[in-house]
Amino acid sequence: MNEQQHSETARSCAGCGVQLQSERSDLPGFLPESALLRDPVICQRCFRIRNYNEASSVAVDQDDFLRLLSSIGSTDSLVVHIVDLYDFEGSLISGLQRFVGNNPVLLVVNKIDLLPKAMNVNRLRNWVQKQAKAEGLRTVDVVLCSAKRNMGFEHVIDALDRYRGDRDVYVVGATNVGKSTLINRLIRDYSDMERELTTSRYPGTTLDAVHIPLDDGKSIIDTPGIVYSTRMTEVVPRSFLGSLLPDKPIKPLVYQLNSGQSLFIGSLVRFDFVEGERQSFTLYISNALNVHRTKLERADALYEDHRGELLGGPTRDELEEIPAWTRHSLRVPRGSNKDLFISGLGWIQVNGTNGALLDLYAPKGVKVMLRDSMI
Repeated sequence: MNEQQHSETARSCAGCGVQLQSERSDLPGFLPESALLRDPVICQRCFRIRNYNEASSVAVDQDDFLRLLSSIGSTDSLVVHIVDLYDFEGSLISGLQRFVGNNPVLLVVNKIDLLPKAMNVNRLRNWVQKQAKAEGLRTVDVVLCSAKRNMGFEHVIDALDRYRGDRDVYVVGATNVGKSTLINRLIRDYSDMERELTTSRYPGTTLDAVHIPLDDGKSIIDTPGIVYSTRMTEVVPRSFLGSLLPDKPIKPLVYQLNSGQSLFIGSLVRFDFVEGERQSFTLYISNALNVHRTKLERADALYEDHRGELLGGPTRDELEEIPAWTRHSLRVPRGSNKDLFISGLGWIQVNGTNGALLDLYAPKGVKVMLRDSMI
């Protein structure tokens, strides 16, 4: 083998076939330079799966991800789509149905531990099915769980046994939905990781999925997490994510508001109750976020003087890096039960049924929408 061929070989992972690189640990194919001398040469992700039963989330851009998704349609497999209940519309892969062909989709809804204990699980499952259907997704089943707290995981395993048959399993999901935690559990329950990771390359793409061999000769295929720029989690500085993403059950915050009152959620979002009868609004957001109430006519000045300080949230300097606000004007119809959903942040439940006109200001690009109330 000549020297050039040798260096070409050394640049792809023997575990998953991805191109190796030592510059960025958050991108596929990363390994420290010191590990280039290993034999075989495998990326850090494969090394962790092999040695620690640990699958780490690697993110990819949407084009690469869609190329990978479209290759699933030509296989005979079970597709497990993991979504974050706390950011349901923000983490659902819209258009997934187009790509998976006739393969069944099992919707695994993670992070149910974040909701208040008194939640009716059947009602929640019905809500998820309805929302998924509205997004054009056909599912063979919906399973609610918390990978982190190990709640409902036996239902995930049962569903896999019921729907997999003798097929491969593709696991798909956005970043931060708990995909790697779930994959780690599947590896422990299903796979003998003493065996080598299989090499797999999809034609026409530089991006690769990791194949985790199962005892029956089939594989769980862990696809990289897709990054949705429409979520607040992608907009705030990394250092602030801990405050944005709740890690224990949320204590809902209830505010009685008259029209002409505003709420600031940190310095990230402003909520104006523009018009309507006095009513209450319930905030389902991380309890680490600061909420400040004021009169609508004072809101502009308050934000100008106190953003990043009294109002909380990222610092003034960090806020300069976040896109400027866009105003969303939303009318809640009379007699309806609605949530105002802000992707990556949570939602505001409108408790009155006499209708309301609401304005919500959020960083440009962040998904904001009215939806049927979850709770």
